[in-house]
This record gives sequence, structure tokens and C-alpha cells, in this order.
Amino acid sequence: MHYARVPRLFADLELAHGDGRFARLFRTLTRTDLLILDDWGPDRLSANQRRELMEIVEDRYGAGSTLITSQLPVEAWHDVIDEPTFADAILDRLVHNAYRLALDGPSMRDPKMSKSDTTGPVAEMADATATKSAKAVKK
Repeated sequence: MHYARVPRLFADLELAHGDGRFARLFRTLTRTDLLILDDWGPDRLSANQRRELMEIVEDRYGAGSTLITSQLPVEAWHDVIDEPTFADAILDRLVHNAYRLALDGPSMRDPKMSKSDTTGPVAEMADATATKSAKAVKK
């Protein structure tokens, strides 16, 4: 399993290009059984970020599970990728053969909310998408 907040992941990938860690970091992202990409969509992707994300999802497709959390609904993800051809290709690999969980509930950060009002830390997420690995069993 590898967890990464998307904004920090792209910053780490950019730094890794300069200091020689890119190949190792990319291998970690593509070979882990479960890649968790948290906080998808606060900013539109740059051209480099689109290419890197495309390579990551392409290498992971059918080989491992990817869990993406976002405050944005999946329908808005096309705009985040910000280039139609890349958006279609990336989302096809992410959304095809995926389970979508739309969650609704109070924010865990709301100071007025008591602990008894929540069912867990995922209550604040608007959308989560998880792809099944090739090893997953369909029910």
C-alpha cells in the first residue's frame, strides 16, 4: 500500500526528476498493490502532471487497486485534467471496472459536531473511486 495526497505527490514527482529519485518513486507508485490518492482535484493539472498521471494509471491498469478520494464528483474530474484527450484516456482507465462510493455527511472538521454524530473519518468525502485489481474477486 502507498498513500499520497495528490498535490504533494505531484510536487514529489517534480522534485524526483531533479534529484534522481524519479524511477524509484514511479516504480513504487505503479507496483504497489494499493495506491491511495487522497484529495484529488483541488487544482487543474499541468501538462507534466497529466502525462505522469497517465503513465501511472496506464501501468497500474489491471495490475493493482487504486483508491481516489475527492471532494469533487467524478463528473467534474474531466475539468481537473484540463485536456480532453488525456482526460478521456485517464478516466477510462480509472473509472472503467471501478466501484464508486458517493458519500454524504457532516464534516469531521466542524467544531459544532459531536463525536456521536459521525460514522467515521470518511464522512466528509464527496466521492471515492476504487479500481479493482486483476486479483480482485467479483461478487
